[in-house]
Order: sequence, then C-alpha cells, then structure tokens
Amino acid sequence: MNVDNYPHNLKILSWAEEDRPREKLMLKGKSALSDAELIGILIGSGTISMSAVDLAKLILNNVDNNLNELAKLSLQDLKKFKGIGEAKAISIMSALELGRRRRESEGPKKIRITSSNDVYDLMAPHLLDLMHEEFWVILLNRANTVIKKVQVSAGGVAGTVADPKIIFKIALENLSSGIILVHNHPSGNLMPSQADKDITRRMKEAGKLLEIPVLDHVIFADKSCFSFADEGIL
Repeated sequence: MNVDNYPHNLKILSWAEEDRPREKLMLKGKSALSDAELIGILIGSGTISMSAVDLAKLILNNVDNNLNELAKLSLQDLKKFKGIGEAKAISIMSALELGRRRRESEGPKKIRITSSNDVYDLMAPHLLDLMHEEFWVILLNRANTVIKKVQVSAGGVAGTVADPKIIFKIALENLSSGIILVHNHPSGNLMPSQADKDITRRMKEAGKLLEIPVLDHVIFADKSCFSFADEGIL
C-alpha cells in the first residue's frame, strides 16, 4: 500500500477528546484502546496527510494486523513507512520487546488441587527420597488453586513437629481459604500413627474456628500417599 495514496484524515487534536488515544486511556483504561491506538501513542505524531493512529493502522495492515509479525520487522523495515523515523521505529520495537520479555517472565501456571494425586505430584519434588520427616502446608484460595506451599518443620527419622499456631499464622498472612497438611514417612509405611490422627483433629478444630478449613492431610511415601479425606477420616 502506498502511503501517499492513503485517504486524508483529520489530525488527532481535532477529534472529540474521549476519542483521542491518550485521553481515552485515561478515561476508559488501557484495555479500551485498539492495537492501532496504542501504537499511535508510541508514534506520537503522524504526517501531514494522516494521524498517528492512521499511520499505525497502515503499519498493522502491512503485517495483517498481527503483532507477532510486527515484532519481526527490523528498524529499517519500520523506517520505510513515511512518517516513521528512527526514534519512532525504536519506540515501537522497544514496546514489542518489553511485551516479549513480560511473557517470558510470567510465573508458572497456577496449580489447582482436585485430588490427593495432585497433592502427591505437587510435593514429590520436595519429599521424594527424603531420609527424615518434614511437615508442609499447602495454602489454597477459594477455587482450590495453590497460593503457595510452605515447609513448617523438619525432624528426624521418626517424626517432626507441627504447631497449629505457626500453620494458621501462615494461612492468615496469605489470606488462605483452605489448607492441606502434608508430611512424609521415610519408612514407606503409609498408615497414620496416633500422633498423625491427633494433630489432624487439632488442626481441623482450629480451622473451623478461623474459617480456614483443613481440606486434607496427606501422608507421603516414595511410591504413593495416604489421604485422610479419601479415607473419610478427616
């Protein structure tokens, strides 16, 4: 498409204020702007015959309105458009590079717990092959999505300490809607001890008072796990 043959458009300053990209962003938020309007803000000014937004539309049209294709254009490619000098081309390239880096820096996908198997898979990197006991708590939101997992204590071969005050302090600080208790048995014996049953009962009672229910207590061994919830003894 030849820029010189592009139809005449009014300059942005002659538009209604709520339609100008910068003003529109301030009034309606960034999500209200089109790709062309956002690029128009980066460009800042257009040419005699077209506004910055129309110039942005022209550029997008040349890449089939595909931002991924736009990101592939070089500095020289962008400078071929009349009205795009080196500074404007660099602004466009910098914004697209920031978007790429943001995608790369996004954290891991949130994990939702739907079964004791999910708990086993989540905790395996931490508890597999350990020769001592550790006690962990998994903090969940209302959708049973993991907020974080926290090691509460580590002990010897025969046991470890789980203090309800510490566990629910962590849960309250992280605004948890529910928790799952997890500890491992290095011996491989999955059956809960009397101490395991007692701590589960105390945790459950404390959770009721604080409205942070204990959804499960999972005993972890190298090849499988025991779930209080699955066994109906929570």
